Amino acid sequence: MAAEFSYSKSQRLLSREDYSRVYNEDHFAADKVLVIRARRNGSNSRLGLAVSRKVGNAVVRNRWKRRIREAFRLQQHELPTGLDIVVRPRKGAVCDYKAIASSLLSLMQRLDRKMPPIDS
Repeated sequence: MAAEFSYSKSQRLLSREDYSRVYNEDHFAADKVLVIRARRNGSNSRLGLAVSRKVGNAVVRNRWKRRIREAFRLQQHELPTGLDIVVRPRKGAVCDYKAIASSLLSLMQRLDRKMPPIDS
């Protein structure tokens, strides 16, 4: 595994406060596969997952999480930087890797264009 495609701890939202900051912002984008909430952070992009029991049993939820993480990891050099994002599957969506990867890329680009720059 190449180091440039790693998914380190610094690329994850870890605490409740991190998630709260993202949810307190009013920036989101959605399509048929994913719903993404975001906020600017001024450094590298970080990923948080919110996959509830409504999506399915533990096997289904973990499949969604693995595929979203993998799409983020492999596309991290194409994704906009400086965003904290929380990703969740859309109700009724099918867990298809190609659809997840293209959805993640397009929604993050849309959010990056839509959000105001961070105040320095």
